[in-house]
Formats: sequence, structure tokens, C-alpha cells
Amino acid sequence: MQVSEATVRAVNGLTARWADSAGHSDRGTVFSAAGVWPLLAFLADGAGGPARTELADAMGLPADQAAAHARELLSALDGLRGAGSALGLWTKRALELREQWAAGLPAGTHGVLTGDPAADKEALDTWAHKRTGGLIDAMPVPVTKETEMLLAGALTVRTEWLSRFHEGVLEPEAGPWRGRSLLSLFRSSTLLDRVGVADTPEGHVTELRVLGNTAVDVHLLLGEEHMTPGQVLRAGIGVLERRHSFVPGPRLPFGDAGPGLRVRRVRHTRPTPPTLHVRTVAYDLSAHHDLLALHRLFGLTTARDDSVGHFPGISDFPLAIGAAAQTAVATFGPLGFRAGAVSAFGMAGAGMPRLRYLTTSVDADFDRPFGFLALHRHTRLVLAAGWVTDPEPYPEEPWED
Repeated sequence: MQVSEATVRAVNGLTARWADSAGHSDRGTVFSAAGVWPLLAFLADGAGGPARTELADAMGLPADQAAAHARELLSALDGLRGAGSALGLWTKRALELREQWAAGLPAGTHGVLTGDPAADKEALDTWAHKRTGGLIDAMPVPVTKETEMLLAGALTVRTEWLSRFHEGVLEPEAGPWRGRSLLSLFRSSTLLDRVGVADTPEGHVTELRVLGNTAVDVHLLLGEEHMTPGQVLRAGIGVLERRHSFVPGPRLPFGDAGPGLRVRRVRHTRPTPPTLHVRTVAYDLSAHHDLLALHRLFGLTTARDDSVGHFPGISDFPLAIGAAAQTAVATFGPLGFRAGAVSAFGMAGAGMPRLRYLTTSVDADFDRPFGFLALHRHTRLVLAAGWVTDPEPYPEEPWED
């Protein structure tokens, strides 16, 4: 995937600022700045006056460069295995677009609004469902008779782990998840550099990298208990940009090395390399975001004012932003759907083994709320981010007579 450093910095910067808007919220969420950013860019390209300045500030690049960077990002996402993107534009038949602005959109983007809200909603919902492979069933904003134009983007990310997780039950003894039976995911690896601890101004953050087979990885982020979701996610962005001191797994000290992270010496019956033991939880998140409620973050403050038009570069017809929203989902599991059975034979010990050998064990436990970043491994472009507060419960065994 070829995308410039300027675009990556701009998109990741919006991700960090959006994470900050979560403040001290204790609710789980998922969002994609990479899904919103191209839309802001095309709007900035066609905006005028204060609205143009605010949109450019929100996206982090000059407005006259916006459309080119948006096209670059959409093209890069289309070339990324396991990801997909789409842009859609719908206008009423009487609305004439400026040729220069419309020519900057991807081919096959433009559709027509009939003026029948029910029919238009059905068509737009179908587009959302098709373009996300069924992950999202409806357009996040309503369509009314007053809607003159609708600009939408779809983004999907799919990957399978290079090394699968095994399932079990997790029953935390402390913290917000105490007393719950959760579906845990665990695995062991001799690759200690998959984990590390960042030292940030707000506190220490443990980062675990879970690698996917499409060059899309998920970084799990566990901060100190006093840290807010925004601080933890912003720290994760800072690690990507190498702005924080970071100690990788092989160099961690013995003892409590970071949040949820303990390094210890253990005995074995045979020589064993240092091993990283990871335990986390499965989660399934969905969220709806009203972007106008965060109008300053997205540069929409002036563009909301419907007393005048703000997009002379798009059309002579005066246009203002009447609605803006995002629906997002994210699921983290062992590999996908798996079915299987386990058979076991109980065997009595035939003498105690001699524990002659010492090795290092690194234990990483994500047993309280944590953040995540889904990103492209090589460019470090964040595609989705979120905060996990309500993981999947451990499934109850069916009662048998």
C-alpha cells in the first residue's frame, strides 16, 4: 500500500484528536478516522470562506491539497489486501455540480436522489450493506425531502491472525470485570518483541502487537488504571510515531514491568526459551457517532450554518451540512468461526520431575478495559480504533438431563 507520510500523519492526527474527545467515558466504542477523513478532504476542496479554513484545520492539510490526498488514500486502501473502501455521492436531479470538483471524485461515484425519502433510504441502505460486506446495514444519516446532496464513504478491514488464539474462561479477581465469566483468548510465543511498555507523560502503557496475514495488525493498549481512554489511545498513536520512550519485551526488567505485565523466572524440566504468554478477551463492538456533536473536531462549525452556502466549489446552489454521522463495528476473536471437540484421559503421576532449568516468562494480561488500534503494518496508518469495556461473556454450557 503506497500512501504518503503526510497523509498518514494527517489521518492518525485526526484519530488521536477523536480519541481525546472520548475524555473520561467508561463506555466501549469503535471509530474510524480513516473513514471520515477522505469525506472531509473532498468537502474542504469545494468549501469557501471560514468553512474551508475549518475543514482544512480538521484534516491537517491545506485545502488546495485535500482532494489529491483523499484520492491517494482511497486508492491505497483499495490496494490493501483485507481492506476495502468506497465513496458515494448522491444529488437531486436539479442540483448542478461544478465540473472541476466532480471530476476529482472516483469514477462511478455519482448517483441520484429521487426526492422520495423511503425509496432513497432503501437505495442508500443497500449501498452501505453491499460496500461493507454486510457489516453495516444502514446509512448513518437520514434522508429527507430537504436533502440536496449526500456524500458517503465505506471502509472495511479484515484479517486473520498469523498465530491463532486458544479459547478459555477468564474470571478477573479485581477491577471493573471482577466476578464476570469472560471468553478469554490466550496464546504463547517466543517472540518477546511483540509486547513492550511506553513511558508517556500521562503514565505507562503496555502495547501488544497482534499480527494479521494481510499486513493489518491490531495493537492492544493497556494503560495505568488512572488513565482515560483518550490518553491511552493517544499514547498508542505516539508509539507509532516513535514519540515516546519504549522498552521492548526482551529488555523488560523482572517483576511488574508495566500495566498488566509481569516478568518472572520459572523452572522447567528441559531448556526452554523465554516465552510470552498473552491473555486477553474476545469483543464485539458497535457504535454510532454524531459528527455534528463534535463539530469543532471535524471542522464543521461554520458549515452547519444553513443561512448561507459554504461550498461554492461544489455547486452554485447554496449548501450547508445538515447531518453527519458514522456507524462502526469491530470484532476480535480467535480466528473466526471454529468448531471442535476436546477428548482427555486422566493420568496419574509416576514420580515428580526434577525442575533443573530456569527460563524467563513474560505474562501479559488484558483483564480490564483497554484500547486498540487496527493499522497497516508498513505505513502505520490507523484504520480503526476503539476502547473495550464490555467483552464477550463465556458461553454457558447447555443443561443436559
